[in-house]
Amino acid sequence: MDQRFSYLESLACPKCSSLHDPRRVNTVCECGSPLLAMYDLDAAASRVRKDSVEGRQRSVWRYHELLPVYDSSNIVSLGEGFTPLIQASRLGAEVGVNGLFIKDEGVLPTGTFKARGAAVGVSKAKELNISKIAMPTNGNAGAAWAAYCSKAGIDAHIVMPKDAPKVTMSECAALGAKLYLVDGLIGDAAKVVGRSSQSHGFFDASTFREPYRVEGKKTMGLEIFEQLLWQSPDVVLYPTGGGVGLIGIYKAYQELLQLDWVSSKPPRLVAVQSEGCSPVVKAWEKRLKECEPWPNPSTVAFGINVAKPLADFLILDAVYKTDGCAVSVSDQEILDAQRQAGRLEGVFMCPEGAAVIAAAKKLRESNWIETGDRVVALNTGAGIKYPETCPPQPTLISPDDTI
Repeated sequence: MDQRFSYLESLACPKCSSLHDPRRVNTVCECGSPLLAMYDLDAAASRVRKDSVEGRQRSVWRYHELLPVYDSSNIVSLGEGFTPLIQASRLGAEVGVNGLFIKDEGVLPTGTFKARGAAVGVSKAKELNISKIAMPTNGNAGAAWAAYCSKAGIDAHIVMPKDAPKVTMSECAALGAKLYLVDGLIGDAAKVVGRSSQSHGFFDASTFREPYRVEGKKTMGLEIFEQLLWQSPDVVLYPTGGGVGLIGIYKAYQELLQLDWVSSKPPRLVAVQSEGCSPVVKAWEKRLKECEPWPNPSTVAFGINVAKPLADFLILDAVYKTDGCAVSVSDQEILDAQRQAGRLEGVFMCPEGAAVIAAAKKLRESNWIETGDRVVALNTGAGIKYPETCPPQPTLISPDDTI
């Protein structure tokens, strides 16, 4: 009986359709496009049942047949996955959406959803005998990859903008990575990594230059569908920088559909960006297939401060094919939503996660989202990692005072 741990079959180029061997080290296709993992879903459908998955460990690895690691001994885990899907009734009432849910990724190792991509990406790197990686990051991905590389015994070299959150710099240092700060943006950090990988033999683990991070992020979608009893929500709002998670959620739906585990139509996917950096929104408004670089990007939501995503065409394709949209919100709307979510739901959202709450409010006001829609908002990290975005406003009292 065919009982494979993984049904990974190949890496496919979504632009030129060429196939690549996943048992070898790969980055991007020769044509420059990111590569996507493809699985033998016909074989998996006859051997893997959703009810058997439901009884497994509550981690990303409960879906191991749809993940790219062939041998379970190569799994590098810190307990990631199966984050809560919280029904946000009080917040939903203020926003005007009765069926609002928060998928809270802030409870993951290193405090963000980046742990998913790192767990799968580092596990596959271990399986491929990669000994040292380099990657550009706005902060949280670097911290996550530093943690998992440390667990795996892989040397991590992390390059981030000098204005990245200080907490993530400290994480990288504490977790044993070699940290470099560049006077510029994440695109400048990526150029440093590209040159260094060629000259020093690092594996370039940049977003979508490494093919397996998206597979880890895909598990957000798998979990959402399972937590909603294998039904699609009406809308999923995702804070979009590199867009790995949005692409992953769409990929999860497509794979579950082929497995015949879901029968409803896909959720409408919403790419949420800041007004200070919204290349995907601009491209969507013009019905373009790719983004134009955003000049002088700047936002309090540093994780989505990406001037031009490498996989922009895949982000836009997912939005178009699900009848979704792209929307931008101001930094002030983000900060207001962050406090609102904390006050009403007890969730200290990161600014990127707060952006999707602000977007939900805006889309409800325009009637793009209806009151009765079931809406999932991705909180991609813990707000405590961004203390400067929500400074305390205490009242000073003396020991003899009452409150």
